[in-house]
Amino acid sequence: MSFILTLSCPDRPGIVSAVTGFLVSHNLNIIDSSQYGDPTSHRFFMRMHFGADTTTASSSDATPPSLETLREAFTPIATTHSMTFSLLPAAHKPRVLIMVSKIGHCLNDLLFRQSTGQLAIEIPLIVSNHPDFETLAATYKIPFMHLPVSADTKQAQESRILELIKEYDIELVVLARYMQVLSPTLCEAMSGKIINIHHSFLPSFKGAKPYHQAYDRGVKLVGATAHFVTSDLDEGPIIEQNVVRVGHALSPKELTHAGSNVESNVLAAAVKYFAERRVLLNGHKTVVFN
Repeated sequence: MSFILTLSCPDRPGIVSAVTGFLVSHNLNIIDSSQYGDPTSHRFFMRMHFGADTTTASSSDATPPSLETLREAFTPIATTHSMTFSLLPAAHKPRVLIMVSKIGHCLNDLLFRQSTGQLAIEIPLIVSNHPDFETLAATYKIPFMHLPVSADTKQAQESRILELIKEYDIELVVLARYMQVLSPTLCEAMSGKIINIHHSFLPSFKGAKPYHQAYDRGVKLVGATAHFVTSDLDEGPIIEQNVVRVGHALSPKELTHAGSNVESNVLAAAVKYFAERRVLLNGHKTVVFN
């Protein structure tokens, strides 16, 4: 078995030495390691993939320490260095709730990638404020829940979503073109655990009909942005972005088609980075070890 450790803490000498010393003391070997010291926030970030040392006959006969043992042993080191850390088996698949409205290309793409092993996630539930994609969910044998929402029912609907998050042990919520603004209550309850795909290249063209805004401005590039959701609309820490070149003759509908593939790819990449524990929050930004 191998594990992935991610951490962030105030940057100072001795952090790498403390982590590697911990591995050596438990006869563990580094498989892959990435680190970054931010000169602006003065914080240090690390992602380390490690496992049992099998380079010698004696070590291969030893029983590797359990996850609980490793977490307990690492906690004093984390306390000494004021670390926020996560330690999970490398094979762990986060449980993901997908939310969607009436535009389904991102949902369809995520379901296909998950079913073919391209995304190491579990999808125990799909929630929508419209019933349109119940058949698609059934195709992949995933439960689908229709939770309509209006101004009068928004609080009750989001309370139900929070209940489902707890009931299904959800670790990440993905807004796959879910066209509702989440309340600050839901954003705060799942802070750093909601990813949205914004169908434009942030920070340009926020809000409704970004491709129509892009058409009016005569843009030559359209794109998409995957970001963590905060209570500030479309202002959350950016995880991934991409663009595609377009010509002056394309209509708003054609621009929308051109952008849909980018949206799907960008959202899938962001979910993949999260699932592989490659994304760490750094204030209003992210550190992405890709």
